Amino acid sequence: MSGSPTLLIANPSADVYGSDLQMLETVSAMTSRGWRVVVTTPTDGQLVDLLVSRGAEVKFVKYPVLRRANASAAGVVSLAAESTRAIPSLRRVLREVAPAAVYVNTVTIPWWIVSARALRIPVVCHVHEAEAQDGRIVRTALNLPLLAANSLIAISQSTVRATTADLPRLSSRTHLIYNGVPKPDQDVAAANMSTPFRTAVIGRLSPRKGTDVALEAVANLRRSGRNVELDVCGTPFSGYEWFEQKLRRRAEDQDLAGAVRFSGYVSPVWPALSRADVILAPSLREPFGNAVVEAQLAGRPVVAAAAMGHLETVTHEQTGLLVAPGDPQAMATAVARLMDDHDLCASLARSAHINASERFTVERYQRDVFHLIASLAGHPHTSQRVEELSA
Repeated sequence: MSGSPTLLIANPSADVYGSDLQMLETVSAMTSRGWRVVVTTPTDGQLVDLLVSRGAEVKFVKYPVLRRANASAAGVVSLAAESTRAIPSLRRVLREVAPAAVYVNTVTIPWWIVSARALRIPVVCHVHEAEAQDGRIVRTALNLPLLAANSLIAISQSTVRATTADLPRLSSRTHLIYNGVPKPDQDVAAANMSTPFRTAVIGRLSPRKGTDVALEAVANLRRSGRNVELDVCGTPFSGYEWFEQKLRRRAEDQDLAGAVRFSGYVSPVWPALSRADVILAPSLREPFGNAVVEAQLAGRPVVAAAAMGHLETVTHEQTGLLVAPGDPQAMATAVARLMDDHDLCASLARSAHINASERFTVERYQRDVFHLIASLAGHPHTSQRVEELSA
């Protein structure tokens, strides 16, 4: 690897969820083209072995991570003090690794942006968030460090809008690159569409993900005489264990008793998808939604909340059904419609599979992210592609 350019990736954790999975594709994009990749994370976890298997080196470095609990004016100030104490060690790592560029995965660790730019190392930040619901002061404080980055990758138009609305200067450096979602590594059997009718929701357990909406939708269906079950696949963020307990208590009520399965974190996701007839995507603020695309690639019809990134991955009545966000009755009505119309299920699944297979490929993602990072690091033959990404 002597003489190979190096990319340092800063990741907020060693978990394996949407943004982490996408970062793995960034690793592959670079290592497959001869780059050395060094990934930093503050903790050990499942992600580490996956990184090593893709040719990355891993460094454990302690640094704070911005969470929803910090998303207030007071929280941001408190976290700023903690991050200031971490910056000297970040600079030390940057000097040791001597990267040609730094890739910061999510806006939750902006101290990496500041540290790299202080050493005049070019930085790209991959923005997976779209925090349009927070107050303007908080939004501006969260996005302000992005002004120090040379380039931003936004995962959806919703993310572009949320990131640039209060800081228009970010527009010229923001590139829309949709996630690349791997296809199933084996054939996924067709849905049974039998009794009981099986639904599933896949993702982190948190109020913003709307898992409780999915439970209430299934409860509504069961109260109307429909034999429907729900598979809840996911675990909560640290600090949100209370939400999982709330869901479990709700699942014990008479209208849901015995009908809800808590499968925890699932990887690979395909067995969970193969067990389901329809996938529910109730997230209230989903910037993109890998789970929706995975369901489409598995040939499963999707009922999704008509919010943010879902509007870019699902076309109503063509590649899925969209319902009002936070409305369990609307979701229940859409599921009942699919239960009664198997031809519609098949049509939606077929069209969605074609669309997802064309728009959200790993190959397209890896090509685009490589060109952007290589251009940032000053490598030749990349400027034309980067101009296309900016268009």
